[in-house]
Amino acid sequence: MAREALLQALYQWQLNPAPCSEIARQFLEDDERLVGADRSFFEEIWARLCPALDALDETIAAVILDRRWADEVSEVERAILRLGAFELRDERQTPYRVIINEAVELSKAFGAEQGHRFINGVLDRLAHQWRQSELESDGKNPLQSRK
Repeated sequence: MAREALLQALYQWQLNPAPCSEIARQFLEDDERLVGADRSFFEEIWARLCPALDALDETIAAVILDRRWADEVSEVERAILRLGAFELRDERQTPYRVIINEAVELSKAFGAEQGHRFINGVLDRLAHQWRQSELESDGKNPLQSRK
C-alpha cells in the first residue's frame, strides 16, 4: 500500500510539480491516501526519492531501448520506473526480485495493458547494473551460466 501511495505521489508530482515536502504533507495529512499503508516507509522513501529523481531519470533513460524517456514513456510507467529504480539502487535490504515484482504488479493495476513487460525489462536491466552480486548468487548471471 505504501508503494501504491508513492506511485500516486510521483504521478501527482509529474503532472503538477510542487516541492516534495508539499506533496508529502498532502499525503500525510489526508488519512484516506495512506489507508493500510506503512506511513514510515512512505515518508522515508519519499524523502530520499525526491532529491534523486534527476539522477534516476538519466540512468533509466539510458537503459530504455525501444522508446524515448521524455515523450514515449507514459506518466504511470515513468512513476513506476522511478520508484523501482530507486529501490533497486538504494534499498539493498529488499531483494531485487521483490522490487521488480512489486513494480510489475503496480503496472498491471495502473498501467497500460502490456506495460508490465516494459517495466520488467527496464528494471531487469537496472538490476544487472546495480545488483550484479545478488544476481550472481541467484544464478541469474548470463555470463556465469555459459561456463
